[in-house]
Amino acid sequence: MRIGVIGTGRIGTIHANTLSRSREVGSLILTDADPARAQALAHRLGETAAPGVEEIFRWGVDAVVITTATAAHAELIGRAARSGLPVFCEKPIALDLPGTLHALAEVEAAGTVLQMGFQRRFDAGYAGAREAVRSGRLGRLHTVRATTSDQSPPPPEWLPLSGGLFRDTLIHDFDALRWVTGREVTDVYAAGSDAGPPMFRQAGDVSTGGALLTLDDGTLATATATRLNGAGYDVRMELAGERDTVVVGLDDRTPVASTEPTGPPAASRPWTGFLERFGPAYEAELRAFVEVLRGERPNPCDGQEALQALRIAEACEVSRRERRPVRLLEIQDRVQPSYG
Repeated sequence: MRIGVIGTGRIGTIHANTLSRSREVGSLILTDADPARAQALAHRLGETAAPGVEEIFRWGVDAVVITTATAAHAELIGRAARSGLPVFCEKPIALDLPGTLHALAEVEAAGTVLQMGFQRRFDAGYAGAREAVRSGRLGRLHTVRATTSDQSPPPPEWLPLSGGLFRDTLIHDFDALRWVTGREVTDVYAAGSDAGPPMFRQAGDVSTGGALLTLDDGTLATATATRLNGAGYDVRMELAGERDTVVVGLDDRTPVASTEPTGPPAASRPWTGFLERFGPAYEAELRAFVEVLRGERPNPCDGQEALQALRIAEACEVSRRERRPVRLLEIQDRVQPSYG
């Protein structure tokens, strides 16, 4: 099969490397807003570079992988759907619900495949937590604590394009929360702080945020995130039940230090970023996409899953701005699709 990769930045390069090594993938066509970058990667991998997106569709491919800037995702998903092509797309579909719903409507109308890139579903730790919950090992789940902490902030010019901390960062925790527990979020109460570098205030964003979420079975969850965690990149999820407690992301590279005299030593080589921490998961999700294309497995994360995670993020943004609890049903009632 021949796959087009649109976007050859950090994630695009990882995905192109994974696909190029796959025995089931015959060839790749790579393109990027920076043609020289796509050409350099194609040369290194022994693949073909295209001058632009038009050529990806005109030259003919069997599927498309989208790793461009978020603003282009929905349009590219729609174009691929209209061309009858399966798509793998990095999250999110769009930064708003109308754009997301419109892209999903195009996929549904075309009857094509859209697999979303929520890589934590392919991480061994999150998969283990899901099994612990689903097997009954934890007993009745009563508390979930999730955190995502970046070691260093992103470039200032990127912040206004990111959609904000809840849509860009915590959306991974929201998707993982649904996937691991098998439950839906019913309401949220969120807050954020823009203390720190002025670039967050200038972008209308926050550098640190948190939310209290209630699940439909009464389980309480907290999700926190920050862009300024100097100790290292820290992603964890703790799930506590009436019988047992498990933790995702607790290993010898977790950037935490105990103040207890007999506590474990601080990590000598803490995680520095998401590409390093989730490297195996990024490869696994692309292998899964190839298996979906070959008809060997069902879609592990379709567009509806991304829509639900975005709705939670939207509810958190409303809650943060208006300083009040927000029910998820309110978000569905507030926003209508921009098509039809």
